[in-house]
Amino acid sequence: MSEQTELQSKMKMALFCWLLGWTGIHRKMMGYDNWWYMLLASFLCGIGGFWAIYDLIMILTGKMTMADGRELEK
Repeated sequence: MSEQTELQSKMKMALFCWLLGWTGIHRKMMGYDNWWYMLLASFLCGIGGFWAIYDLIMILTGKMTMADGRELEK
């Protein structure tokens, strides 16, 4: 049985995404296993900030959930 990731707050994830989004750390905190794929693709394509901005918008609009499908805390 795998351990469930701690539920994160929306504002905390938005802040991490805004400040450190280019590292993909917010995805790791949300329980995504392959979060480093985004980091690798961003560096190889030279568009590191694009995915962070996309994720920030998705977090703020409530469309990005925890990896297991749970909604972020308000």
